[in-house]
Amino acid sequence: MSLKPLPESLTVDAQPYAFSFPPRHTALLVIDMQRDFLLEGGFGAIQGGDLTHVQASIAPTKRLLDLFRHADMHVFHTREGHKPDLSDCPSSKLIRQAAHPQNTQHGLIIGDKGAMGRLLTRGEYGHDLIDELQPVPGEVVIDKPGKGAFWNTDLMLELRARAITHLVVAGVTSECCFQGTIREGNDRGFECCGVIEATAGYLPALKEATLKVIPWSQGLFGFVGGLDGFEKALGPYCRDSPLTSTITPPATPPEWDGDVSLAGLTSAYRQGLSPVTVVQTLYKKIETYAKSDAAVWIHLQPLDVLLEAARQLQAQYPDRTRLPPLFGIPFSIKDSFDVKGLPTTTACPPLAFTAEKSAVVFEKVVAEGALFIGKANLDQLATGLSGCRSPFGIPRSVYHKEYISGGSSSGNAVSVGAGLVTFAIATDTAGSGRVPALFNGVIGFKPTRGTISARGLTPACASLDCVTLMAKTVEEVRKVWNICTGYDEEYVYAKRLPARPHHINSLGSQAKAFTFGCPPSEVLAVCSPVYRKMFDEAIQVLQSIGGVRKPLDWSPFEKAGKLLYDGTLVSERLASLPDGWFEANKDHLDPTIQEIFANVVKRESTAVQVFRDLQAMAVYTRQAEKIFDGSPVGPYLVVVPSAPTHYKVSEMLADPITKNSILGTFTQFANVLDLTGLAVPAGTYPESELSSGGGQARLPFGITMLGGSQTDAELLEIGRRFEEAMNSAS
Repeated sequence: MSLKPLPESLTVDAQPYAFSFPPRHTALLVIDMQRDFLLEGGFGAIQGGDLTHVQASIAPTKRLLDLFRHADMHVFHTREGHKPDLSDCPSSKLIRQAAHPQNTQHGLIIGDKGAMGRLLTRGEYGHDLIDELQPVPGEVVIDKPGKGAFWNTDLMLELRARAITHLVVAGVTSECCFQGTIREGNDRGFECCGVIEATAGYLPALKEATLKVIPWSQGLFGFVGGLDGFEKALGPYCRDSPLTSTITPPATPPEWDGDVSLAGLTSAYRQGLSPVTVVQTLYKKIETYAKSDAAVWIHLQPLDVLLEAARQLQAQYPDRTRLPPLFGIPFSIKDSFDVKGLPTTTACPPLAFTAEKSAVVFEKVVAEGALFIGKANLDQLATGLSGCRSPFGIPRSVYHKEYISGGSSSGNAVSVGAGLVTFAIATDTAGSGRVPALFNGVIGFKPTRGTISARGLTPACASLDCVTLMAKTVEEVRKVWNICTGYDEEYVYAKRLPARPHHINSLGSQAKAFTFGCPPSEVLAVCSPVYRKMFDEAIQVLQSIGGVRKPLDWSPFEKAGKLLYDGTLVSERLASLPDGWFEANKDHLDPTIQEIFANVVKRESTAVQVFRDLQAMAVYTRQAEKIFDGSPVGPYLVVVPSAPTHYKVSEMLADPITKNSILGTFTQFANVLDLTGLAVPAGTYPESELSSGGGQARLPFGITMLGGSQTDAELLEIGRRFEEAMNSAS
């Protein structure tokens, strides 16, 4: 493990002056170390390149790569090449040698057959990275069709998703893709430093010229520095020698202290901890917790099944230096997602069925080594914000058993809050991932709708449903989100990522700046006094980390929230059920849900009314877009309490519809307006401040930060900084 945690900033000698970088926000970018460019018979050799020069960069690049890996920093690789049909290859690039009147060198072009397969063609042997520099699980590989790594790729999006602002660049060739990528990165706001020994060109003079141009004129394009500087800077923070690629686990595996944090478990696994040990210990904890709250799970995997899954993981990944990012990490999933061979109930037994295949998001995390613990309880048909509407029992807040857990993703939030799992996959249609996150003191992240596939989810409102992630920290949520997100062409509501994201600010006050608005005081009056007080305190923390508060026009948010249940959009909940199912099965429903659905039927909404509401939704969405796009400095956020108050279970059962509506005051508009949202804990308070006659047990408070569509990465980073400030204050 690391000798000591990485500091906020490190500095290495460089030209034109010292290069300072924040390790948390820095990535190594290794450019095109492919067989086609480095080995005999590849594209570079055919072009007449001298391979001895580029091959000299392999060993230094390996040293640099090991350094970043053993410091647990981000690593990216690129590969230049084209689709097999060459549809992404411009004709000017394809025929440039053949078109040259003096060309006598060769007649081969991109896509032609070479010694290692078709030249610069994806999927061919020559296109892949050389054996010495193959990526390990968790490292990102970007296939690029051009010379620069940003053109027509997802590199910018992947870097933003990990809050990267600084790039250390290596690879070949210096004069072409290495230099081109640094220039592209500079245009997009990244601070870039090329590593002198870890790059090379086919002609030494071209490398020399490149390394002069990059830092010219006070660092016009960036910095260049030596490998030894990075070894001196990062070496003390590596978990083992950065110059060796193997680690021998201790003869006696370490005992596990029960820490289910992603970082803690990953570190323990690298030291030899067995996932079998984790399962055995965790299962006892789950059984013990069930004695005080038996309503967390609808399906808990049997112990023997979990032990076998742990053994299979152990056998699949014997090399502890090459573990996938979620190796042995326990998780829960809401029982509205399909898991092959298990019933999907949505807490409604008459609708239950056995899934023939698993949901896409489930498959993604399992493919990265995650350990499935069970399917969590929820408000029936994912309808409700209380956690009190399930035939499988009422989960309780991990803080106090008399208080609601929140819903509809109740079991997920409790499983994370109680430390039974590391993360949870849930949903959020009207606040179902944010309200329970608040009441259990965890992070609830509602990404932009459609950026995580909901294929394999039984819908509540198919057009508004959003896959949500829960964990104890923002960083854990971010890591799981990076694995889960991605365009799914088979999911009808999938949303492509933006083609032209905004530049990043890596330096100065702009790197920390953001603006935000809050609901007006008359809207916040719905909050209990302690929530109102703690919200004001949270706003002060946001201002202390660089936030500037601006006035907010609350009207589009309020109107959009009313559309969801006061308008016709709620009819989509009935549309998600089979024809005639409600009338035939309504007596099997929770009485509150039966009443809600019956009222929808009683309205007899017309198509004209539906289209009027859809048109109003478009108007409010455009109004909200103008608000979020209107900030001249940094992102614009809307900040709200995650809920107005915290009810006891008895209070909720006594008045379920009115109190549920109050709980949704600050949540119901988010998916209607296509926003992204992050619920973050913001302290605790004694129960006596909420309820007369209450004791001194502490209850949680939290805020939700809302950003415009596809501002997920920026929102997560501001949320992380807020979380860090709250932890420091406490």
